[in-house]
Amino acid sequence: MGCMIRANPHEFSEKKEVPHVADCPVSLEGRLLFAVPKKGRLQQAALDLLAGSDIQFRRDNRLDIALVKNHPIALIFLPAADIPTFVGEGKVDLGITGLDQIKEHEAVTPPTHDTGAEEVLDLGFGSCKLQIQVPEKGPYSDERDLIGRSICTSFVGLTEQHFAKLEAEEHFPTNGAGTTSNSLRTKIKYLSGSVEAACALGVADGIVDLVESGETMRSHGLKAIKTVVESRAVLIKSKRPSDQKLVDKVASRIRGVIAAQQFVLCQYNIHRDVLSTATKITPGKRAPTITQLDEADWVAVSSMVEKKKIAMVMDDLASCGATDILVLTIGNSR
Repeated sequence: MGCMIRANPHEFSEKKEVPHVADCPVSLEGRLLFAVPKKGRLQQAALDLLAGSDIQFRRDNRLDIALVKNHPIALIFLPAADIPTFVGEGKVDLGITGLDQIKEHEAVTPPTHDTGAEEVLDLGFGSCKLQIQVPEKGPYSDERDLIGRSICTSFVGLTEQHFAKLEAEEHFPTNGAGTTSNSLRTKIKYLSGSVEAACALGVADGIVDLVESGETMRSHGLKAIKTVVESRAVLIKSKRPSDQKLVDKVASRIRGVIAAQQFVLCQYNIHRDVLSTATKITPGKRAPTITQLDEADWVAVSSMVEKKKIAMVMDDLASCGATDILVLTIGNSR
C-alpha cells in the first residue's frame, strides 16, 4: 500500500470548478445548485430525503448533473469530501455532506466573512466518529503516546490540527509556522483508503479514521483511544446563495421529512380526571391537541411522539387509564 507524507495540505488541494454553463450538456442558468454525494455511505439517505421533499429528477448515469423537474434546481453529484469546497466558495448554493468533511475543509481552509459553508440543518443520519485508533496489543494507550510517532489518515487537516494542540499542551517547541506538518514532531501520512491496514503493515503507529460500528477496526486488531470529531450528515449552504427564498423552502421541506421520519402521531381517549397525567406522557412538539368527546368528562388527545419511544409511551398511557390508543405514521410535517 502506498502512502505519502503530506507536508502541507494546501499543496495537495486541487482547484475544483463546477462546469461552466456553456460546457454543460444541460443549462444551469437560473437554477439553484444543490450538491449531493455521488456515492458512499450518505448517498442513499440523501436521495431518500430529496424524494420525501418532492424534489423530482431523473439522472442520466453518464452525467453528474440532474435537472429537477418541478423546481428551478439542478442537482450536482460530487464526492462528499469536495462538497464543502464547492459550497464554501459559493460555486454551489446547497449541499449535503458529513460534518467530518466540513471540519476537515475548515482545518485546511479556514472560513472568512465571505467564504465557508454555513450549517442549516442536522439531517439525522450518517452518525460516525473520527477516532484515533492504535493496535489493541500495542504499547500505546493514550493519544499523547503518539506524539512524535507516525499517523496515517485521510483527514490530514484535522489530524495535524489535533496533534499540534497536543504538542503545544506538552510544551514541545515549534518553528512558529502554524499547524502545518512542518512544525509537528508527529509525522502525519496521507492515505486515500484502507487506512485501517496501516498499522498491521508497519506504515503507521496509529491511525485517524472514521468509525461507525467499530467492527472493521476490531477485525484489524485496533482500539479507539480518542474521538477527534463526532460526525453526522448535515445540510449546508453558501454564504451567498443565489436564491435565499428557495434555499429556505428546500430546508423547510427537508425539515418536515426528518420530523416525519422521527415522529409518529399518537391518538387516544382519556378521562379528564387523569388528563394532566396523560399529557405529561405525551407533551407533543409544542402541545397536544385535545378534543371533547360526546361522552361526558372524556376527551380525545392527539400528540406527536418520538418513534423510538412510542412503545414505552403506549405502556405508560395504558397504565394511567388511556383507551383506544392508536399510532399513525406521519407522511410529512411542517
